[in-house]
Amino acid sequence: MPEHQCDVLVVGSGAAGLSSALAAAKAGRAVTIMTREGIDDSSTDLAQGGLAAVWGSNDSFSLHLEDTLTAGAGLCHRDNVDDLVRHAPQTLRHLMDLGAHFDTNADGEPDLHLEGGHHARRVLHAACDRSGHEVHQCLSSRLQAAGITVLTNTRLIELIIDSSGTVRGVTALSEGHTVTIPARCVILATGGIGALWSATSNPPVCTGDGMAAALRAGLTIRDPELMQFHPTVLFVPGQRGRSPLISEAVRGEGAVLLDVNGRRIMTGIHPLEDLAPRDVVSAAEHEAMLATGSDHVLLDATRFGKVTWQSRFPTILASCRKHGIDPCTEPIPVSPGAHYHCGGIAADMDGCTEVPGLLAVGETACTGVHGANRLASNSLTEALITGERSGRCSTTPTHPVASPNHIRTVYHQRWVPGEALGTIRTIMDRDLFISRNADGLQQALRKLCRIRATADLDDAALTATNAATVAAAIATAALWRAESRGAHRRTDYPHQNPLFQVHTDLRLVAGRPTVLSQTLEQRIA
Repeated sequence: MPEHQCDVLVVGSGAAGLSSALAAAKAGRAVTIMTREGIDDSSTDLAQGGLAAVWGSNDSFSLHLEDTLTAGAGLCHRDNVDDLVRHAPQTLRHLMDLGAHFDTNADGEPDLHLEGGHHARRVLHAACDRSGHEVHQCLSSRLQAAGITVLTNTRLIELIIDSSGTVRGVTALSEGHTVTIPARCVILATGGIGALWSATSNPPVCTGDGMAAALRAGLTIRDPELMQFHPTVLFVPGQRGRSPLISEAVRGEGAVLLDVNGRRIMTGIHPLEDLAPRDVVSAAEHEAMLATGSDHVLLDATRFGKVTWQSRFPTILASCRKHGIDPCTEPIPVSPGAHYHCGGIAADMDGCTEVPGLLAVGETACTGVHGANRLASNSLTEALITGERSGRCSTTPTHPVASPNHIRTVYHQRWVPGEALGTIRTIMDRDLFISRNADGLQQALRKLCRIRATADLDDAALTATNAATVAAAIATAALWRAESRGAHRRTDYPHQNPLFQVHTDLRLVAGRPTVLSQTLEQRIA
């Protein structure tokens, strides 16, 4: 790749990254998007569920706020949640002005859906169950006109931070070569970490590249233990990696969860039953699977009939039939799968981090909006809001773009061999799934520490290294949080502990993830 430099470098091409790039370009900056594979390879493009915002007369900002806080199990940043719900409608109207088309009812009004944890219909969908694709296409179609450069098949290795603590660009892997890309501002929008587990709704690129690079650069990671598992990922025997998601909107229309013996799973578990928050439903499913000795449960939507399936959920219907399942006549086998990381790089609603010139948005950031468990369909909404704001904030840095010849880069030397990725996933599946305990977490950390290192860097080694780095951070934080809260469940500490109603802040200290939060110790004292 020829020498390249820019004002603003956006790493990632999902909703958050595209929004930030377009906003920065509108402000007159020279913007480059760097994406690990193609421009469409992101969780956004795969998203079936919609975008949450207050639209109907039977809804209110206060109700959306309370639903989000309830799902977040005491760890939401209330002011940031209030910011989200109040700005969501105008953000989605702006998206519509850019050309996004959302579904309407017979009266031409928005066709609002009900999803888990919501007490009102407030979720907008596009093309029935292809909402993320509509958002992605709307934003990506405007890149060329905005004069934004796109570097595909180029992935982040390290952040470049100078002696004053200011970001100066990144090192990247492109076509097997390590290159330096200077920039005045770097916006990390690298997505989630779902591909660290065998069963996930995420694409293979979601291995925590941004979070791992941030850790190695000395940044604070917040709440890495809070990984949300979606209750209804299509169960395909023997399949590892990304599996089709069965949208929560299917349960919103009346589908119910059964164990393999036909017993309703959610009856008596939560007042909202099958539409309870995701952490509650996934935990109940896991208990049902353990009780029956099965590796899946069933989602029964047979009462819909063909017309409803074809008109409201055509993509999901096609995915099921592709795997030999007809949801019109038989229950769908499903199981919990790694879906959304509620933790990430500590950032505010503008994307600002502790490092000048470095911003983080979308799933790779932790703003405190989602708390310990994300409310359904708040993620794309948050990505659009924080993405647009980070793009505007990226115009602030005034330091000159550094020449590659004047940047001293210290490369990470201990790369984990690519073949270790399978071992890491086995550890995550066994010890860092829905139910955790101290013995398993300590064992996970020991096994991760024993993975041998190599000096050779290639794409596979970078993936395995990032996975190992993030996995160790998750295990360390999960061991520290000696309670069960939201998406974090400990069998040895099955209840919430008010002493742990604090964030888990973590950094690498002497190469090892270390919890820094003093709030808990202060409360105990």
